[in-house]
Amino acid sequence: MMRLIPYLAALAAGAALAACAPTGQRAPGSTVSSVSALRFIGELRVAHHAMFGDTMLGGFSGLDYDPASGRWLIESDDRCTRSPARYYDAELDFDATAFRSLRFTGLHYFLNADGQDFAAAAAGCSRADVESIRIDPLDGSMWYASEGDRRDGLEPFIRHATRDGALLAELPLPENFKVHKDELRGSRYNATFEGLAFAPDGRSLWASIEWPLYEDGPIPTPQHGAVVRMTQFQRDGQVLRQFAYPLDAIPAEPGPGREAENGVSEILALPDGELLVLERATVQDAAGVYTNYVRLYATDARGASDVKALPGLEGKRYTPARKRLVLDFSKQPMPRAYNLEAMSFGPRLPNGHTTMVFASDDNFGKGQVTQFLLFEVLP
Repeated sequence: MMRLIPYLAALAAGAALAACAPTGQRAPGSTVSSVSALRFIGELRVAHHAMFGDTMLGGFSGLDYDPASGRWLIESDDRCTRSPARYYDAELDFDATAFRSLRFTGLHYFLNADGQDFAAAAAGCSRADVESIRIDPLDGSMWYASEGDRRDGLEPFIRHATRDGALLAELPLPENFKVHKDELRGSRYNATFEGLAFAPDGRSLWASIEWPLYEDGPIPTPQHGAVVRMTQFQRDGQVLRQFAYPLDAIPAEPGPGREAENGVSEILALPDGELLVLERATVQDAAGVYTNYVRLYATDARGASDVKALPGLEGKRYTPARKRLVLDFSKQPMPRAYNLEAMSFGPRLPNGHTTMVFASDDNFGKGQVTQFLLFEVLP
């Protein structure tokens, strides 16, 4: 993939970002030491087709908390179904007993190298399907990822930008993440970069893909799971390591002729070497109604093989990462979980425990829900 701005030049520009970052002291990465379980606090929903700043709220597939300002970034993956790809500033009001309010306070568009949003740019709205957003813990700038689209020949990407959306750089990607419309290799349809997470020291970031690459084996079914690659990138795009994460089988059978899938929708990194992995399955019943099955896992990559040198995993010998279940959303005393695609650590509660917020992508669809769920992290 062509890099829109040479990365070394962007680093020099990025050094000046600290002066533009929100006020307050920045701590690199999460201060969460471990996650054994989550305690549900509350739920808020955004009304279907609600508006803010002449844009329709929805399609939320990424969010992150900025401890320097106490505000949140919430990203929409809209590919001009309603408006160009964009993100919002927001304020969330909650404590250990209640999730009281969610208020949108600002609107920004992701911009190309020429400073135009995806609707105005020559390449058009089809050039981005943004699925994750992270605030840089070192300088307050922003990183975001697009999952690509094999059907349209849209390459996935990971980009670095200012908080106003101005593009700083695009990471060079390994060859096997590219899409090939006429050949079953590389990234699958609409299923590459779904998650981003900074390492706790802020010097590298992890990226997760939703489904396996073609060379890595088949996608999950109700009978068997699959493996997807988790990739650790240096800030200049160099791949530090990759490991294979074992995806669950789809937890229910679809109706006759109906659809079902399971994949990784977001990740977070912990200082003890674990990643938190959000698996989200969708199963369509005989009547065409979709049900989501969502589970949060912690995966330990320290004993896993580094597979970055393997062009394909199918038929190869390697050690996948281990994982442990943190939360099965369907087995908790809480509202039904919908199409959860976003998660972030939040501020600490008075007892010192960190919070976590999850958000769902309603796909702007009738009958789907934009949902925010708040939890206390139990170490």
